[in-house]
Amino acid sequence: MDSSSLIVQFGQQLINGISLGSIYALIALGYTMVYGIIRLINFAHGDIYMVGAYAGYFATSVFKFSFVPALLFSMATAAILGMTIEKVAYRPLRSAPKIAILIAAIGVSLFLEYSGMLLVSPQPRTFPAVFNAEIYNVGGLIINSQQVVILVVSLLLMVILTYVVQQTKMGKAMRAVSFDTDAARLMGIDVDRVISFTFGVGSALAAAAGVLVGIYYNSIDPLMGIMPGLKAFVAAVLGGIGSIPGAMLGGTMLGVIEALVSGFWSSTFRDAVAFGILIIILLWRPTGLLGKNIREKV
Repeated sequence: MDSSSLIVQFGQQLINGISLGSIYALIALGYTMVYGIIRLINFAHGDIYMVGAYAGYFATSVFKFSFVPALLFSMATAAILGMTIEKVAYRPLRSAPKIAILIAAIGVSLFLEYSGMLLVSPQPRTFPAVFNAEIYNVGGLIINSQQVVILVVSLLLMVILTYVVQQTKMGKAMRAVSFDTDAARLMGIDVDRVISFTFGVGSALAAAAGVLVGIYYNSIDPLMGIMPGLKAFVAAVLGGIGSIPGAMLGGTMLGVIEALVSGFWSSTFRDAVAFGILIIILLWRPTGLLGKNIREKV
């Protein structure tokens, strides 16, 4: 393989990796936001992503929605589900030992997976084509319209999230609760409302990722959230769990690394590489690339 074809292949895998990484980043944002607020790893988050994909599927196939209404419907459905799960399963255990709420998260995950198999059957479904797929050749690099949509939607949602967190009253309340929950409560902030809002936003972003994956791969199933959910957790840890920019960076990096491994080595080992990165990061820099060391008071 000559150098020019090697460069083209590298560029192609880079484009594929950024598309995949954008999806990981959207899911990882939910992990990192919830952890930043209540120090919980919500292992049901990947299954909310699956519910969002099915909500988008039914919105396009049954209600005949176009892409944008279907995306908004999916995000709203997942937001309501996320807030319901927080209120029913997590809020009563907030003062319980961390292991109890972690087990509850795993239980919610299994409940969503097998409820999905019962309600919609375990068989994969073909996601409807919501727009005409077009392929663009840019200097030998193949870019399809799905990749463009994934990148544009992901960037738009990340910009909106950044604005909400940094500029709005609710965003300031979220940062206050993340910094010191008791002090925020003393200042008159409704902590339960802030936590519920955080779950809703994180779930909506995961649902958007589910719809984008359905469009990209044209196939969804009730167990589709397991591996992307775990990899998004790796992305959140890589970037720095609790850091929103870290989740974006970690998701993009993980997607690019996976694409390069698949393109230049073997797709068989891309999952092993992803979890190998998790082990290396935990050993070398447990706080992640953009995370900060926080000393706990005794």
